[in-house]
Amino acid sequence: MSTERTARATLTAIAEPGDTLLNRLIDHIGPAEAVETIRGGLLPDEMPVTEQEVQRLDRWRIRLATTDPTQDLAVCARFGGRLICPGEPEWPTTLDDLGPHRPYALWLRGPSDLRHGCLRSVAVVGSRAASPYGVRTAADLASDLADDGWTVISGGALGIDAAAHRGALAADGPTVAVFANGVDVPYPASNEGLFAEMARRSLLVSESPPGATPHRLRFLVRNRVIAALSRGTVIVEAEARSGALNTASWARKLGRIVMAVPGPITSRSSVGCHKLLREEGTILVTRPEEVIEAVGRIGADLAPPPHTPVLPRDRLEPVTRSVLEAFPARGQAGPAQLAAKAGVALTTVNAKLGLLAAAGFIERAPAGWRLTRSARQPHITTPETR
Repeated sequence: MSTERTARATLTAIAEPGDTLLNRLIDHIGPAEAVETIRGGLLPDEMPVTEQEVQRLDRWRIRLATTDPTQDLAVCARFGGRLICPGEPEWPTTLDDLGPHRPYALWLRGPSDLRHGCLRSVAVVGSRAASPYGVRTAADLASDLADDGWTVISGGALGIDAAAHRGALAADGPTVAVFANGVDVPYPASNEGLFAEMARRSLLVSESPPGATPHRLRFLVRNRVIAALSRGTVIVEAEARSGALNTASWARKLGRIVMAVPGPITSRSSVGCHKLLREEGTILVTRPEEVIEAVGRIGADLAPPPHTPVLPRDRLEPVTRSVLEAFPARGQAGPAQLAAKAGVALTTVNAKLGLLAAAGFIERAPAGWRLTRSARQPHITTPETR
């Protein structure tokens, strides 16, 4: 095993993810020398640091004494996991957009290739306390996106995240969960079955080594990885204060597409989405086609216009429909009246009346013809058009 890989495994264990000081140190002297510098407690003279950064260096040195990267790598290998590092074939280059906040390395569990999966990927995130509307919307969006070959990325949390992962799996499509803990730690525990299925069919990702437990800061920090891995982020539901809004903020900083699904104006779960939609640059989406249009290839992934309902009368040929349209909404009409209003010959009207009656649009009345009840309510289908 290379010295660099061992060093990067070490750094994931001793420092919080995406630390700007540590990334500066790695850029300056490399990961292996960074570990030795932390062990010695002295930074290079040409790297000015603040008092807070000196304190972080002291914490890393203390943790280093109890870190065993060889053991972490062995544990990871036992459950079929792997460590990937910058520059390796599976490393997504989009993570480099994070600059001083990029990961030192990533721990993976599952058969999917991370870099390949992220070439066409969308993040679908939202509230943990999701409404039934939000859960169904997230699952339907993710299922349709996965069915169209897009990888669905989320955070593995309760609510919208879990619904998105399940929707993608239901379509037998790719999905990636970015954890705030080790990829062998099922958190939340109620999603353990979901994570087991993802480890078997898709991919679990973490910046922390096996066995690492989550804490609040890491949930916010991992959001930058979700945003960086994907071409765009869809917020399905989010309260006024929500981690999903943090993901949207990172997506915007990285130049990714930010999308939001509207919800009921009375729902707390949609307050954050509506806030985003009032901001310049956020795209309102309600269908998977609109998501794909936003993140797909220009000119090649355009969303088709929504289908308008086809009414029974829409299926009639033009002359027959003009005779039908000549009928009053209430009351009766004779053939001569209908001919004058439709602008067609009386013989034509008489021929069309039989067709319209057979199709259930009109019926005989004492003084002529009238619309049937179903024809007065055009949204109700007739037996011939069901």
